[in-house]
Amino acid sequence: MTSQQPLPTDDFSIYYVLADCTDHCDTFPVKEADENQPHFQGVTGLRNLGNTCYMNAILQCLCSISPLRDYFLSGKYITALQKNCSEVATAFAYVMTDMWLGDSDCVSPEIFRSALGNLYPAFTKKTQQDAQEFLIYVLNELHESLKKYRQRRSHEKTSIPRCCRKVTANESSIITRLFEGQLSYSILCLKCENRTYKNEVFTILSLPIPSEYECSLQDCLQCFFQQDTLTWNNQIHCSFCETKQETAVRASISKAPKIMIFHLKRFDIWGVMKRKLRTDIHYPLTNLDLTPYICPIFRKHPKYNLCAVVNHFGDLDGGHYTAFCKNSVSQAW
Repeated sequence: MTSQQPLPTDDFSIYYVLADCTDHCDTFPVKEADENQPHFQGVTGLRNLGNTCYMNAILQCLCSISPLRDYFLSGKYITALQKNCSEVATAFAYVMTDMWLGDSDCVSPEIFRSALGNLYPAFTKKTQQDAQEFLIYVLNELHESLKKYRQRRSHEKTSIPRCCRKVTANESSIITRLFEGQLSYSILCLKCENRTYKNEVFTILSLPIPSEYECSLQDCLQCFFQQDTLTWNNQIHCSFCETKQETAVRASISKAPKIMIFHLKRFDIWGVMKRKLRTDIHYPLTNLDLTPYICPIFRKHPKYNLCAVVNHFGDLDGGHYTAFCKNSVSQAW
């Protein structure tokens, strides 16, 4: 199923949420703004503070995610705040509150930018920044502000294959509970056929675009999860051969996050030149099925619904970010 909504096809990042985390799976057409309509909760603009479209687009998406919104608006975050690094999370809660509980059509994210800028000064400059990079920093700082420590289990069930064993972190937060997933890499030495496994935690999946003209999100996923052969300078050290060998590597998902974030790799190297791929990518609005890419022992048939898209218009020299978000109250994009 492909998107039939008039959303820009130049999508930079796509966010999906599990069906059981949303109110329902129906899709709704885009509606033009009407000055006579009442102000819907969450339908609030963010002031541009000088080339801050990258920040506003990411904040709009994060503030549209229902479980994250409920966590901050309920005040649950207060009891989890770390005393030595609470500024970013508190400022984020202020933005969330202004957007969802205020009566203004537009609010300023200046306090949040200032809090994050104290840690990363590049975001205080009035220059365009990368939206994906900004998102990574925001999620990391929210995790650091809200993390709690938990005890590791002293034993692990031996019935679970090594390829599917989950990395047990000793820190947990609303960010890890919602956004954190895990990849399992199967690594096969092509000389001795010794197989090893490597697990890796992720919050964003950066997907290649396999066509220059038109493809689907499933095409991007299949390209990411297909087997890859590493040769020449990319060879991996084999513990059995005790030297670097050509290897076959295949990834699978051993833990599917509740909220999946996709980053589409539109910037590519062509010879000695960098370019932007302007491929039209079709993606479903509901029921994105990741079952084919899940480690078999953990297959729970996860299906995701689209809740927000960040778009980048422009090229390597500059551009503009916009966001489309599904509002959980009005059910409109």
